[in-house]
Amino acid sequence: MKKIKWLVFLLSITMIFSLVGCKSNESKEVEGDGLFNPGTYAGEGKGIGGTIKLEVTVTEDEITKINVLEHNETPGVSDLAFEQIPAQIIEAQGLGVDAVAGATMSSEGILAAVAQALEKAGADIDALKKVSAKTSTGTGETIEKETDVVVIGGGGAGLAAAVSAHQNGAKVIVLEKMPRVGGNTIISGAAYNAADPKRQEAQGIEDSVDKHFQQTYEGGDKLGKPELIRVLVENAYPTIEWLESMGMKFEDELFTVLGGLWPRAHRPVEPLGTGYINTYMNYIDENSSDMEVLLNTKATELIMEGNKVVGVKAEGPEGELIVKANNGVVIATGVFGNNIEMRDEYNKIWPALTNLKTTNHPGATGDGIAMAKAVGANLVDMEQIQLLPMGDPETGSLSGNIEKSVENRIFVNKDGNRFVDEGARRDVMTKALFEQEDSFMWVILDSKNYPTGEHKNNFNESIDELVAAGRAFKGDTLEELAEEIGVNPENLVAAVNKFNEAVENGGPDEFGRTLFQWKLDTAPFYAGARVPTVHHTMGGIEINEKAEVLDANGNVIPGLYAAGEVTGGIHGANRLGGNALADVNVFGKIAGESAAKNK
Repeated sequence: MKKIKWLVFLLSITMIFSLVGCKSNESKEVEGDGLFNPGTYAGEGKGIGGTIKLEVTVTEDEITKINVLEHNETPGVSDLAFEQIPAQIIEAQGLGVDAVAGATMSSEGILAAVAQALEKAGADIDALKKVSAKTSTGTGETIEKETDVVVIGGGGAGLAAAVSAHQNGAKVIVLEKMPRVGGNTIISGAAYNAADPKRQEAQGIEDSVDKHFQQTYEGGDKLGKPELIRVLVENAYPTIEWLESMGMKFEDELFTVLGGLWPRAHRPVEPLGTGYINTYMNYIDENSSDMEVLLNTKATELIMEGNKVVGVKAEGPEGELIVKANNGVVIATGVFGNNIEMRDEYNKIWPALTNLKTTNHPGATGDGIAMAKAVGANLVDMEQIQLLPMGDPETGSLSGNIEKSVENRIFVNKDGNRFVDEGARRDVMTKALFEQEDSFMWVILDSKNYPTGEHKNNFNESIDELVAAGRAFKGDTLEELAEEIGVNPENLVAAVNKFNEAVENGGPDEFGRTLFQWKLDTAPFYAGARVPTVHHTMGGIEINEKAEVLDANGNVIPGLYAAGEVTGGIHGANRLGGNALADVNVFGKIAGESAAKNK
C-alpha cells in the first residue's frame, strides 16, 4: 500500500477542482437531451461554522469544476471534506457521495451547496443523488507487513507514541481506521494542564506539581491510581518542552479551562488540537522511510504467540492486512463515547445516555478496549463516564462555546438565574444542569472576552461569525440580551450584579465560587446556549507506569502497551478539564518509548 502523506494546508478563498477523465457509467442513466444548462452557478449550504458558498461549472452533460468561494469551517478538521467531496462529485458525476467522517456538517454543507447550484442549472437532483463513484473492493489477497512497533490509532496518543518510538530507534506503522488522523485531539479545545513556573509566575499564579497531583487525585474522588497520577503531573511540563522541541508553540498566558479547577491550562497557538497533530505529522513525514501511516485501516484483532502480543490483523482499502510487530503494539484508539450500546452497558451513574449527543469524533467506539479484553487485559473504571454541560444543542459538540476562561463567565437557566458554581468539577456542573428546565443553560459574558467581533473562541470561531449564524446572541445592555435569548431581564440583571459583587469582594459567592477575574460590566454582552453532552470515558485498559498493559492478576501482557483515552485508572470518577491532553501526550510518549525498547 502506498504511503499516505498528511496534507496540512490553510484553505484559500478559492479552491478549484477540475474534471480529469470521463463520466462514470452510472451518470448515463440520468442523461436525456442534456443533464444541465451550460454555465457557472452559485450555491450555498450550511456548515458547522456558517454558510459555505461555492460555484459549480457545468457543460451540457458534465460537472467540470467546483470552486469554493467562502466558508468559516475549522482548518484541520474540515480540510478533508473540502479536499474530497468536490473531487468525488466530479469523479462520480453525481451527488451520491458519503460525508467525510469527523467533518459531517462541513460535508453536508458542501453537498447542499453543490445541489443548490446544480438545481439552478436545471439538473434532476434526486437522480443525481443516486449516482456515486465505484469503489475498489481490493484484491482479496492478504497483505503482510513487518515493523518494530505497531500503533493502533492515529489520534494524539497514537501519534505521540509513534514519534517517541521512532526517537528510540524503532520503525513504526500507524493504523488509523478513519480517513484522517487526529481523533478527538484535533477537534478538542486543546487545553493542556501543567504546572509551569516560568509562565505562571509571570501571571502571579502560585502552583506546583504537588498541587496538580492533589487536585487530580481528589478531583477524581481518590479513585485514580496515585502512581499513574504522579507520572502524569511530573511529566506534563517536560512533555510540553518535548513538543516545543519539535516546533509546537504555546501561548504565554495560561488559563483555567472548564472543570480544570486551577489556571494551569496551556493554549496552543494553532487552533483547536491541530498544533499537536501537525507537529507529530511533520515529524512523521520527515522520517517517512521508517514511519508509515495507513488510513482507512481498521485493526480487528491482536495476534498472539503464547502469551505475547506480536502483531495486528486489520482491514484496509486493499483487503486484509497483517502487520508483524518485532517489539510491541501500542493501543491508542481513544474513548467509547460514540458507542451508544457500550456506554449504556457500563453506565451506572447517570440517567440513560441513549439520547445524549457527544463531543467525540465518529471513530470513538471502543475498538481498542474490545481487542485488549480479548487477550486478557484488565479493564478498570468502565462505569466512570464524564458528561459536560457544554454541548452544542444541535450537535453535542464543543464548537460554538463562547467561553474563553472559567473566571469570567456565568451560567443562567431559562429563567435567567444562576444555579451552580461555574468553577466546580464537571460532574457537579452537569448534575446541576440536569435539574434545570430542559437541561438547558446560557453562558453569559461581556466584551472583555471579545474586544472586537473578529476575536475568536477556543474553537477558532469569531464571535461575529457565531452571532451571524445564530449560535450566539449579542446585546448592548443586559436587558437587550435577555430579550434576545428570552429570559427574564430582571433575573439576568440581578444575577450579573450579584456576581459582580462577589468579584469585588473576592468571594466565595452564594454558590461557593472562588474563581474570578473581572466583573461582567462592559457592553456588548454575549450569550451562548449549551446542554449536557457525553465527553470522556475515564475507564479503559489498565496500565502501569511504563504504559504496559496489565491482566486481571496485575501481570504485564508482554508486547502490549496502551496510552491516552483508551486507558483507565488515571482520572478516577472525574477528569479535570485540561488533563486529557496532558494524559494523551505524556503516556503516548511513554508507551512509544517502552514499546521501542522491548527487544
